[in-house]
Amino acid sequence: MKKIIFALITAFGLVAGAQASEGGIAWDKAPDRTNDLGSLQNGAKLFVNYCLNCHSASFMRFNRLKDIGLTEKEIKDNLLFTTEKVGDTMKAAIDPKQAKEWFGGNPPDLTVIARSRSGHGGTGADYLYTYLRTYYRDETKATGWNNLVFPSVAMPHVLWELQGTRTPVYEEKEEHGHKVAVFKGWQQLTPGTMTPLQYDQAIGDLVGYLQWMGEPAQNTRIRVGVWVLIFLLGLTFVAWRLNAAFWKDVK
Repeated sequence: MKKIIFALITAFGLVAGAQASEGGIAWDKAPDRTNDLGSLQNGAKLFVNYCLNCHSASFMRFNRLKDIGLTEKEIKDNLLFTTEKVGDTMKAAIDPKQAKEWFGGNPPDLTVIARSRSGHGGTGADYLYTYLRTYYRDETKATGWNNLVFPSVAMPHVLWELQGTRTPVYEEKEEHGHKVAVFKGWQQLTPGTMTPLQYDQAIGDLVGYLQWMGEPAQNTRIRVGVWVLIFLLGLTFVAWRLNAAFWKDVK
């Protein structure tokens, strides 16, 4: 229960993060893994284990995960809680009434989070990919965490066991007669269960799954669209030649 309550605070960070990033660092480009079934499957596992306790994906059903190569048995054995059925929508484990009583509001639904967080800094996937990789330990905050994309974020780092703890490294530079701190990189304080590269790959998988979940038919739509354009180009050529043949003797 403590883990669920602790993770619930993440709801509010995702809602306001896009606006707060206006004054943060530039967003990193998220890897495009919406066609990688292995990556999407790992992202689905991370989503269920770390996000679904508090956040719903009420427009996505568990059985839709068959589209990314999972069998019904794999979904039942690995991704369902005891009371859920494979045809159910992805609802949060926490009671909405309790969430509203404790925090004054329910955590946001994440079904289309990757589509709704785009901005001048990049796509919604870019924002999420950067946001989930720029947490650092800050004991001055109530949660003990802060974020470079969303400074003074109220959301704790629920994936800290995977990433470990770290702190940003800054370099002072003089600009226009004033000294400013420029972000240079990270200093790892304690190791996580994953290496930095493994963690970045895991976040890429999670963001890829969130991106896929926002529009599962996206890749099919693009594939069909390409064939439609090819067909229309071919039809245009045939019509052009027929028109030329019909009018060639007309003066």
